Amino acid sequence: MSSSGADDPSQSAADQLCRRVRDLRSQNRWSLERLSTASGVSRSMLSQIERGRANPTLAVTLKIAEAFGVSLGELVGETTSRASSIEVIRADNPAHHYRSDEHCRIRTLSPLNLEKDVELYEVQLAPTGLLSSAAHFQGTREFLTVEKGRVAVRSGDEEALLGRGDSATYAADVPHAIENAGRGQAVVFLVVIYR
Repeated sequence: MSSSGADDPSQSAADQLCRRVRDLRSQNRWSLERLSTASGVSRSMLSQIERGRANPTLAVTLKIAEAFGVSLGELVGETTSRASSIEVIRADNPAHHYRSDEHCRIRTLSPLNLEKDVELYEVQLAPTGLLSSAAHFQGTREFLTVEKGRVAVRSGDEEALLGRGDSATYAADVPHAIENAGRGQAVVFLVVIYR
């Protein structure tokens, strides 16, 4: 029996891995640089894996899986029902840190690997911090709850001021923004609902 070709299970697994990494990166709209930062795997190694020119170690494969928030089995194509139905997103998982600068920090709280019509975020705004967004797809709405501080929410030409414990829902298919209206840090939980 030949050790190469279409019947070689190791080659089939390698092909599956390179396709899966490419697909997950595309679904998440990540550059190779973003995946490299999230996983701790060099950009050149990731490029070689995606092109089927490298056979990553188990440790490297595990780092890539963790960056995408999937199990090792899900990354390499295992489709058994033994996987846990509980998916945990750890607070320190760099793959879920969507944006982080001196004015605004956004952490994704919903799984990155699913096609979904609802997304959940934690948004931290420094004093005078602003999260401004262009219009999303038609029919998109956002639901926001203030955990800490005060924020001004704008949707189109309308505005509302919210304090700790207040919630609001508003159209997100028009330009919209969340601005820290207090003197200290503001923390909000944001749900984006696509229709």
